Amino acid sequence: MRYIIYGAGAIGGVTGAGLYRSGHEVVLIARGDHYSAIRKSGLRVNDPNGSTTFAIPVVVHPSEITYRTDDVVMLAMKSQDTLDAVGELAKIAPVTTSVVCMQNGVENERVTLRYFENVYGVCVVGGTAYLEPGIVMAESGPVFGSLDLGRYPAGIDERAELISKALSDSWVMFLREHVMEWKQTKLLRNLVLAVQALCGANVRQGKFFDIARAEGEACLRAANITFVDNDTWNEARALGPEVPLPPEGRTIGGSSWQSLARGTGSIESAYLNGEILLLARQHGISTPANALLYELGVRAATSRQPPGNMSEEDLFRLLNA
Repeated sequence: MRYIIYGAGAIGGVTGAGLYRSGHEVVLIARGDHYSAIRKSGLRVNDPNGSTTFAIPVVVHPSEITYRTDDVVMLAMKSQDTLDAVGELAKIAPVTTSVVCMQNGVENERVTLRYFENVYGVCVVGGTAYLEPGIVMAESGPVFGSLDLGRYPAGIDERAELISKALSDSWVMFLREHVMEWKQTKLLRNLVLAVQALCGANVRQGKFFDIARAEGEACLRAANITFVDNDTWNEARALGPEVPLPPEGRTIGGSSWQSLARGTGSIESAYLNGEILLLARQHGISTPANALLYELGVRAATSRQPPGNMSEEDLFRLLNA
């Protein structure tokens, strides 16, 4: 099979590099300076074991690829970019193409299924970063983290098994009959990303996040949406690579922090905190913490504020106001 990585940033870059390192055929789709840097000098992957550069073929648009029946397209762009990206892909790729959603949030699979018959969800657990053109970083290596993979909306088929096997050299793999239950739990955990973007890379599990998560769980239960409990989640994650906190603390945050750091002008808050707001409005639940995080996150992104301009005390003050 050939693996087409659509969005070769943090997750896409390390995943493509891992597949290429294992001998699989890989094509990257990247944009702007990142595309230019990869085309000129290759994709460099930095992890705790050192730095490796991979001469992976790269294109700037999916129309530059002639699609085959054995292709697997792995979506790794931010959720706010999925609709446009999948729309472009659908103009040239067969409707039977296998499309794997490796993004945060739970809306990407639903969007993709409108265009393609064979859609797979992946719950990604691993620290990766993309801040400089041509370079991606991983907090662990050569195993980058763990992935839960299954067919959307449910099931495990032969193609899922083949994809899982291909990824197993670089990730601890779990095939899941109901992969979206794992992605719903990841959604709850990702509600902290806006807090981290606003308050700093080392803000992970604070009191404000606890409030935002409690709101999120209430919304999922009101909507009768099943998610994985903490004990089951932690048991699975314990089988992945151990990533100790650096002695000096973290200097790079998660995906939302990276969006502010790169000044992209957009942030995935609408598909994280905004997903909770959607359920809250549908079921009449009050979610002021998530509403505040959504508003502040979008405001910071559109005004191109750098990350870490606030404190948790600031968040509580605004929430109480």
